[in-house]
Amino acid sequence: MIFFQNIDRTSLRGLPLLAAIVLTIGTQTAGQNSQPGKSETETVRGTVINAVTQAPIPRALVLTADNRAAVLTDGEGHFEISLPKQDANEVMTFSYPGSFPSVPRPYPRGGQTFFLIARKPGFVDDVGGSRPVVAASSGGDLTIALIPEAILKGRITLASGDAALGIMVQLFSRQVVDGLPRWMQGRMDRANSSGEFRFAELQPGSYKLVTREFMDNDPITNVPGAQQFGYPPVYYPGAAEFSAASTIELTAGQEFEADLSLTRQAYYPVRIPIANASGIGGLSVSVQGQRGPGYALGYNASEQRVEGLLPNGNYVVEASTFGQNSVNGTVSIRVTGAPVDAPAIALVANSSIQLNVKEEFADTSWDASGTWSDGKRTFPLRGPRTYLQASVESADDFPQRQFGSIRPPTGPNDESLVMENLLPGRYWLRLHTSRGYIASATQGPTDVLRHPLQVGSGPAAPIEITVRDDVAELDGTVTALAQQTTLEAQAAAPAQVWIYCVPLPDSTGEFAQFGVSGDGKFTSMGMAPGDYRILAFSAPHPRLPYRDPEAMKAYESKATVVHLGAGQKATVQVQTILIE
Repeated sequence: MIFFQNIDRTSLRGLPLLAAIVLTIGTQTAGQNSQPGKSETETVRGTVINAVTQAPIPRALVLTADNRAAVLTDGEGHFEISLPKQDANEVMTFSYPGSFPSVPRPYPRGGQTFFLIARKPGFVDDVGGSRPVVAASSGGDLTIALIPEAILKGRITLASGDAALGIMVQLFSRQVVDGLPRWMQGRMDRANSSGEFRFAELQPGSYKLVTREFMDNDPITNVPGAQQFGYPPVYYPGAAEFSAASTIELTAGQEFEADLSLTRQAYYPVRIPIANASGIGGLSVSVQGQRGPGYALGYNASEQRVEGLLPNGNYVVEASTFGQNSVNGTVSIRVTGAPVDAPAIALVANSSIQLNVKEEFADTSWDASGTWSDGKRTFPLRGPRTYLQASVESADDFPQRQFGSIRPPTGPNDESLVMENLLPGRYWLRLHTSRGYIASATQGPTDVLRHPLQVGSGPAAPIEITVRDDVAELDGTVTALAQQTTLEAQAAAPAQVWIYCVPLPDSTGEFAQFGVSGDGKFTSMGMAPGDYRILAFSAPHPRLPYRDPEAMKAYESKATVVHLGAGQKATVQVQTILIE
């Protein structure tokens, strides 16, 4: 196997990260048929260009997806890469980022087809959650386009005119997680002596920017017992809360300047007793001021109280413990130019929710078994415990610490399902079954499959779940694959597409995804009945916002709509492969 063919070692300086990534892109799954002293090769030529400016990119790393060889482009962005001819029966695999497995692809005799990737610092190779690969025939002239990085930079100034050295700036990016767009905490940078910061290698997308809380550490003014000062968080361009912050939309290759100005404010001592702290060694404390993260208090175990410093404002302080039998409590406080001795926080047990499962199964032959052990005893699992999994995730813009799990069985006959240790908040309920499908899940009048679950303190109303097995079946054809009749044609174009079955708003269907290769025909059994949009992509799309009806409107004209009736089979023909 050949690695870094024809590469000058000195040219690899500054590329340790790239080299490490190269070794993890793909794996060879079949041995080569080689003869000692004989080496037959094929040559592929091409150019690496900037996808925005179309300018050639010198000294870019070009490599095969299976790591056979690599080469750097010359000063004009051109490359020639020599690869060994392969046996007709040899296959290779490579995988995209995401939850999809590696897929065998033909590697024809004579090396007619190669899958190539290009990389260079200053360019991003993972846009939208997928890494593009390019197929090329030997003897052809190939063009590989790289997406230039976006850069977000700026300068922090203080109202006093002092240097902003050491102040941390944090980036938030809008990402799709499990089908829903949400703001995720990203990288941080520390302002230099001129107050400047810089974020490079950013993908095109939506961002927000905030300074982290910073206490005045001037030894001249920091006299014990004297008034304390600090700089509260500020969201670009000068907002006090996240919702009022401007969204920075970055395009490929864009350089955006975001300057921030901070005002020094007085901070006052805050002390909050814990009413029932006996036996509690540690507490996690969160402070919610204006909407969004930013402030911090700590727990003094010896004094059994939460304490710290805050500027003027209204806050909600939450204290909670970790693990089983966890507890939590909150208190609202107001700081108005003086120290605050707040009312005590009374800790109460986290919430629990009973899951009542109604089985409407026609097939009585299904048989599955399992066991659970606490280290001392082993119990057989019974009823829904053998096929149903339940979890929750935060429905807020800022995902909080995840609590909530199914309580272990208390004995050999315990078939109950109870979710324990749920902090107060809004959650999405995630149910997965290996038998049939989830027909409905309600808590009182609320459909918790499509609307957030509201959890308060103490026990909550049970969730009623109905599970059925009159599943639907979907089969069809991806036209673009079906039209490829030869091995060479299949290898020269995408050899696999990814099918996404997205339920329409208010549909009873469940999201499904799978890959299709070969002749383009597919069959998906065991789908939940409902109305779906069927989308076909030429690469995995792990960041598809399939749970956001507004965002999915962009795909309405590109999808095939199908109705799957209970116990019925539908046939669909997908006409378009989307390339993004």
